[in-house]
Amino acid sequence: MATPDFIRALRASAGHQLLWLPGVTAVVFDDRGRVLLNRRSDTRRWSVIGGIPDPGEQPAACAVREVYEETAVRCEAERVVLVQALSPVRYDNGDVCQYMDVTFRCRALAGEARVNDDESLEVGWFTVDALPDLKEFALFRIKQAMSDAPTWFDATDFG
Repeated sequence: MATPDFIRALRASAGHQLLWLPGVTAVVFDDRGRVLLNRRSDTRRWSVIGGIPDPGEQPAACAVREVYEETAVRCEAERVVLVQALSPVRYDNGDVCQYMDVTFRCRALAGEARVNDDESLEVGWFTVDALPDLKEFALFRIKQAMSDAPTWFDATDFG
């Protein structure tokens, strides 16, 4: 994931200390029920599409933007399927971030799926019964997006 300019500016004064950041994930389905995935350039693994909202950007708008930027697919956000505070991540350069992820179920509207930026090595549509090797993060979000259950959240209080 490319580092947004506003985070670079924060890092200039915050150093490597933990930053608490918003994040969004988009689980995009087409009319055939296939899910859109990208093979990320940073991890070389297949995953759902995600990113960080720009300051002032609405989470759903960010999801739509990230999908287009990474895959050239136009979509619309249909509903929130999950809200979850993720565990802190330490990057190779020493930066530490923790994300509050809001996951949206999205519907593809137009565009041919293709690599559209340097964050993806491959992009493709997959039937849910023939997904590539995915981490639990992506599998859980796809499962929640396929469900009609209410928005998932963890109500555990660690305080």
